[in-house]
Amino acid sequence: MSLEELETQLRPLFMAALTGDETSYRLFLQAVSVRLRRYLRRLLASSGRLEDSEAEDVLQETLLALHLSRHTYDTASPVTAWAHAIARYKLVDHLRRTGRHAGNLSLDDEVFQLPGPPDNAACEARLDLGRALETLPARTRGLIEQVKLQGASVAEAARTAGMTETAAKVAIHRGLQAMGRFLSRRGPTTA
Repeated sequence: MSLEELETQLRPLFMAALTGDETSYRLFLQAVSVRLRRYLRRLLASSGRLEDSEAEDVLQETLLALHLSRHTYDTASPVTAWAHAIARYKLVDHLRRTGRHAGNLSLDDEVFQLPGPPDNAACEARLDLGRALETLPARTRGLIEQVKLQGASVAEAARTAGMTETAAKVAIHRGLQAMGRFLSRRGPTTA
């Protein structure tokens, strides 16, 4: 599917999702997940990283970021460029956190530089994130805060929590999924 065809498919779904259409939002997330998963796998492979679980971790972070940032989307911009830019930024963050150099990632023709969200949108996103974190058990919340927000390694967070690294990875993954479900039910913060 070409980028133009994908944009034609995704844009109406995302625009309907912005008005509160949950079915369109679910369909958008399913369709964009397929595209972003391939995109992330390709970029990770170009960085010498071939584990599918790593691509899935970055994909989950990307989907959460898409959800938290959806109210900042500029409707004059292509939704595919917006989603790919967020995915790339999440991948760069992931590579930095895991001690890999991200400088060799090239921008391909599918990704365009977009302006960052306004400051008030960032504040709202932090409030939404805080509320979603509060719904998690304390141990899971602590793991996510350490790994995803403070940049600690999974091994470090697991030691702090008295867990195996595998158990910590599972808890983080499940916690992120629960946060995504919470946020998709809640919708954007309104002040």
